[in-house]
Amino acid sequence: MKRRVPMHIKIIISLLLGVGVGVALNLLWSAQSWSAIGVGDKAAYLAREASEANANAGFAAAGVKFLIEGCDFLGKLFIRALRFIAVPIVLFSLVAGAASLGDVRKLGRIGGKTLLIFLVMTSLSIVLGIGLTRTIKPGDYVSDASREELMAQFAEQAAQSAAAGETRAKAISAWDQILHIVPINPFAALATAEMIQVVALAIAVGAALTLLPIERSRRVTEMCETMTEVMTIIVNTVMRMAPLAVFALIAPIIATTGLDVLRALGVYVAVVVTGLATMSLVAYPVALWLATPADNRMTFTRFYRGMAPAQLLAFSSSSSNATLPVNMQCARRLGVPDDIVSFVLPLGATMNMNGTAMYQSVVAVFLAQFYNIDLTLGDQAMIVLTATLVSIGSAGIPGASIVLMIVVLQSINVPPQGIAIILGMDRLLDMCRTVVNTGGDAMTAVMIAASEKRLAPAGGERAENGDQR
Repeated sequence: MKRRVPMHIKIIISLLLGVGVGVALNLLWSAQSWSAIGVGDKAAYLAREASEANANAGFAAAGVKFLIEGCDFLGKLFIRALRFIAVPIVLFSLVAGAASLGDVRKLGRIGGKTLLIFLVMTSLSIVLGIGLTRTIKPGDYVSDASREELMAQFAEQAAQSAAAGETRAKAISAWDQILHIVPINPFAALATAEMIQVVALAIAVGAALTLLPIERSRRVTEMCETMTEVMTIIVNTVMRMAPLAVFALIAPIIATTGLDVLRALGVYVAVVVTGLATMSLVAYPVALWLATPADNRMTFTRFYRGMAPAQLLAFSSSSSNATLPVNMQCARRLGVPDDIVSFVLPLGATMNMNGTAMYQSVVAVFLAQFYNIDLTLGDQAMIVLTATLVSIGSAGIPGASIVLMIVVLQSINVPPQGIAIILGMDRLLDMCRTVVNTGGDAMTAVMIAASEKRLAPAGGERAENGDQR
């Protein structure tokens, strides 16, 4: 019988092909290249602006434009399909998960442990980011010429983010964050995908179900479990297009990022990636090693072999919410029981943003160094506090943390316009920090399962539908 290629291997191949094509396009498609095929202004042509050059563009230019727009369409369609599933799967899985825990005391115990792990790991990531940035000092490596060029190139985008961030900063106190969790209209929260409010609704309903007689609550719980299975079938269907979609997502990003931007911000990028890699490859495995028993150890290899599909999808999509359904499947493969997966993972996709928190702390210290602003111990404590608050409120979609980054900068009096310097590399780093975000959610689920003595042994994990092993 012919052996099928595992899905995560297909995704890796597509990812590498997308990176290769993106680098080639970035290097080869210069302004002269576009002029040679009849396009006088590459940027204007791709923006569909009318001009004589566009009118004279030949078949080759039209073909290039079609391919670029086709890739963009396919990537966006894939992300929209996964995000379309995010709200119902969070609602149904959390209701079923909370109700399946049996009683309010058990729900409170598991919920308390989950939030404690979230808080500890988020704080650790922020402190690590501050420490790395203060030690390496990437702000000293950006020249004035690079600064002026980047500020000019991304000034408009930075101004829009700054305006949105200032609006958000007016309601960023801890009290307002807590108040925002409770929806005024739960149906509006569902309609507008206010995920943290959807989480609050689901936990409230699930907790209330545990207080009803079992014969009355069982029907609702079974309905939610059935709907979660329905959403999983939809996920498996959507994931069939994942390899092609990953290529379509990654190639345009690499092609348009610009190697000049990477060179100008090379040390800054290295600090961010080092911090994220330390959390993902050191902090998470150590935490898992300590939290799991010797006879059922969650080793580095076991964890990342099971997490491969979710980590690859997180990298290519830059969206925790889009990755949530696949992340839940991977957590089950690691041996985490359904009720804990259904409770911890949706909660983590909304509240547990370790990668985002670290990124915000690195950016804050980096820009302070760039502007020669000395940060006091109080300033660094303020970074920890505000980065924790805004990471909890950060939407699990591409680029959401940039707006919230303004809040952190304002808390330490760093000019918010400075984000123009780092915008050119934000999408690539967004991909990296989403991997850390989703990995932290699965790590927490494993730790909770181990603490409850319910983690399945190595080799006993269930292969989910659609896992082509």
